[in-house]
Amino acid sequence: MSLIKSISGIRGTIGGSTGDTLNPLDIVKFTSAYATFIQKGRSGQGNKSRGKIVVGRDGRISGPMVRDVVCGTLVGMGFDVIDIGYASTPTTELAVTMSGADGGIIITASHNPRQWNALKLLNDKGEFLTAADGQQVLDIAEREDFCYAEVDQLGKVINDNSFDDRHVESVLNLQLVDADLVRQARFSVCVDSINSVGGIILPKLLERLGVGYKFLNADVTGDFAHNPEPLEKNLKGIMDEMRSGHYDLGIVVDPDVDRLAFISEDGTMFGEEYTLVSVADYVLESEKAKANGGQSSADKLVTVSNLSSTRALRDVTSKYGGSYAAAAVGEVNVTTKMKEVGAIIGGEGNGGVIYPASHYGRDALVGIALFLTSLAKKGCKVSELRKTFPDYQIAKNRIDLTPDTDVDAILVKVKEMFAQDPTAQVNDIDGVKIDFPDRWVHLRKSNTEPIIRVYSEASTMEAADEIGKRLMQVVYDMQ
Repeated sequence: MSLIKSISGIRGTIGGSTGDTLNPLDIVKFTSAYATFIQKGRSGQGNKSRGKIVVGRDGRISGPMVRDVVCGTLVGMGFDVIDIGYASTPTTELAVTMSGADGGIIITASHNPRQWNALKLLNDKGEFLTAADGQQVLDIAEREDFCYAEVDQLGKVINDNSFDDRHVESVLNLQLVDADLVRQARFSVCVDSINSVGGIILPKLLERLGVGYKFLNADVTGDFAHNPEPLEKNLKGIMDEMRSGHYDLGIVVDPDVDRLAFISEDGTMFGEEYTLVSVADYVLESEKAKANGGQSSADKLVTVSNLSSTRALRDVTSKYGGSYAAAAVGEVNVTTKMKEVGAIIGGEGNGGVIYPASHYGRDALVGIALFLTSLAKKGCKVSELRKTFPDYQIAKNRIDLTPDTDVDAILVKVKEMFAQDPTAQVNDIDGVKIDFPDRWVHLRKSNTEPIIRVYSEASTMEAADEIGKRLMQVVYDMQ
């Protein structure tokens, strides 16, 4: 059983002892801490009206229990709760700003298996809390420094199911989404929505775009038909379905619809790393054309991804004369870097597309609409589009942590291994990443699971796997 407190929220397995899992007592504690943090921010602004918090959840089995505890606690803290029910992570983020709320809580463990759930915490911009703000919440929780509302100051729960439609409408209104062109292309797609909220909102988007579809694992039961992380090893069902030849594109999302993977018309993986690359290529090409026409500045062609993402984004950005910047892993780290450098698009290699013209959050709906527009403009097959991008192979390995694992000592050892290598560039802003001219390897402790992630990339899978396994052996030797 596990309880993880990190930049990605409060995440844990359901059941077990307090302090060790995500159980009702701990849910109350962390929700109360978050509400206290929001109250202090409102007081600092001189705001005396009753605060509002948006709450949305994915389709997990434990979702109703967690929602009831969260909503009851927020009401007890004197907040009105806008309960938007089943909702994707990006929908909940947008609901915060659309409703003028003071923050939001997303009840989802994203790609984690069915026994997990989590509280993802948002500020009044509908964005994840910064590391500093998140630490304040954890400090308040540790002190249990809460003050609950008296009976006449209790909040209330307001149910509002309008935000799926408002989210879809906002996507269709994006300047680079050409819904008419997509309708004319008459695409047919197969979608795996992994028994969660994608099965509710994605049909609405596809219908508005005039796209024919078939859904796999569409029922929102939370009893996931396979491991919900959208990796090739988990996607045999939809890959087999795609080989029937009836579809132009396969679409896979995770349970909270912020990660997105594509499958080509022949049943081969497009590659989750290339979701961002392909969408960024379309955005860069469009913005470059605007710059050449005098409608914008070429200086705005900036992209960002995290240290564990493919080099292909850097290469594609260079093709259009733009600049690329890397951020530490974690959505808030990427969005912070994007704001710092003025990026027009960014995200993470796990299939997360962040498009500021919409909002600063990973959004599979935005990714789907931009990708389909690009595909319609190019008039090619998905497999043909994939061949236009630099071809790298990335190996994604993991090592389970033990109570005795000294991650800091491991990172020091890895840095020492490559300190004298003139071909190696060492970056330690997030774990340790070693960059070589023709490959890279990144070792870091996960924000969301009790594991060490070891990602490596090269021109062949064999070369990527070799350097990844070399660092994994260092970890095994020190455990």
